[in-house]
Amino acid sequence: MLSSKIAINHEEFVLLREYIQQECGIVVGDEKVYLIESRLARLVVETNCKSFKEFYLKAKSDVTRKLRDKIIDAMTTNETLWFRDMKPWTILKEVIIPKFIDDLRTGRKQKITIWSAAASTGQEPYSFSMLVDEALKKEPRVSREQFYILATDISPSALYMAISGRFNSIAMARGMLPGYKDKYFTETNGVAEIIPEIKKMVIFKQFNLQHDFTKIPTCDLVFCRNVAIYFSANFKKELFKKIYSKVDKDGYFFIGSTESLIGYSDDFEQLEYQKGVYYKPKK
Repeated sequence: MLSSKIAINHEEFVLLREYIQQECGIVVGDEKVYLIESRLARLVVETNCKSFKEFYLKAKSDVTRKLRDKIIDAMTTNETLWFRDMKPWTILKEVIIPKFIDDLRTGRKQKITIWSAAASTGQEPYSFSMLVDEALKKEPRVSREQFYILATDISPSALYMAISGRFNSIAMARGMLPGYKDKYFTETNGVAEIIPEIKKMVIFKQFNLQHDFTKIPTCDLVFCRNVAIYFSANFKKELFKKIYSKVDKDGYFFIGSTESLIGYSDDFEQLEYQKGVYYKPKK
């Protein structure tokens, strides 16, 4: 147990706050001293450090970057659920996916690329794959293989869980559409696992949104939802500019329901459908 002698002090808080922002872009406000202390205390003990400063110095000097990954795991929220905020999924189901299927059916496109840019434990990209599969049942001339779903996240542990495709009863109860569990999951000892046909539609990769986007393909659809709210204003501007460079001229971009591009990007045109908001690039 962490003793009061090595509780975090102001200097240590500032050092770790700057380290966290540098490594993953998350901004920790002055009032969040307890957040850093509570989330990193276990790692301080595990690494046999006598203070948060010693822990910081160990993280900075760790050439393997394994400790960095553990810090990012501890600090990232990984809050997610199936079909989060139904309005975007209604837009996908009724507007965007039918257009994609028509583009593939008529040969205007050979492949559709979808990017879940903050995939967490996998509910968002697997929601894509299930929704696409449902739509394809009405169009046999288009195959699952014509959809490439890229899912990235900075957190190694979140990606490990996502790749497994296994979810407990609590996770399955959060947002799952009626009937989808029976169609797309097998259950063993209270753990639901997504079926192989749907699982293999998604490719998971670790990726830091601060890094260069060179290896990110041009996308027909980008979801970067409920993550930019944790970033600084300057990083938001940089992030939305990089995303713009990767959205096809006929593609679409979604952010979270409580997020806005106002003041951060003029590169997208706002569209609305059934009281839901989404964006197209101005290209």
